[in-house]
Amino acid sequence: MTPAPDIVIVQGDITRQEVDAVVNAANSSLLGGGGVDGAIHAAAGPELLEACRAVREEEYPGGLPVGQAVATPGFRLPAAWVIHTVGPNRHAGQTDPALLESCFRRSLEIADDIGAQSVAFPAISAGIYGWDPEAVAGVAHRAVAEYDGGVREVRFVLFSDRLANTFRQVFQHRRD
Repeated sequence: MTPAPDIVIVQGDITRQEVDAVVNAANSSLLGGGGVDGAIHAAAGPELLEACRAVREEEYPGGLPVGQAVATPGFRLPAAWVIHTVGPNRHAGQTDPALLESCFRRSLEIADDIGAQSVAFPAISAGIYGWDPEAVAGVAHRAVAEYDGGVREVRFVLFSDRLANTFRQVFQHRRD
């Protein structure tokens, strides 16, 4: 069993993180959207959209399923890779925490596949998809705690102090 990765929780802009891979809370089309998805597409440049179109044509013509993940180059981002994952949408009845946990787990597995040592995650599904931030933090903690791979740092990059503090509190409580 490999040592658990270091966990870092910060408030900031995921598109500026100097890590090997950033995780994109994508929609199933992989063609950009709002929130984290839109910010990553904007920062990475139009090449990211072209890479995502190729993934759709070659691997996922019906769209990336909820809970799955796929990698593309990071293009203009400081990160070499973008790992796209589709979180469950509570407003659409996708309320199974196993789907959300799969996003974190599959993203870490993809990170291993591409040789990433450091990965930055957003709060997958905690925004417009309606999941409670505490629930997301709990699921994220469980996925990272059970992870046994090559990633050495898992960084949670949250867009607000409130969200970052929620993650810190949940992770501290679960560590105790």
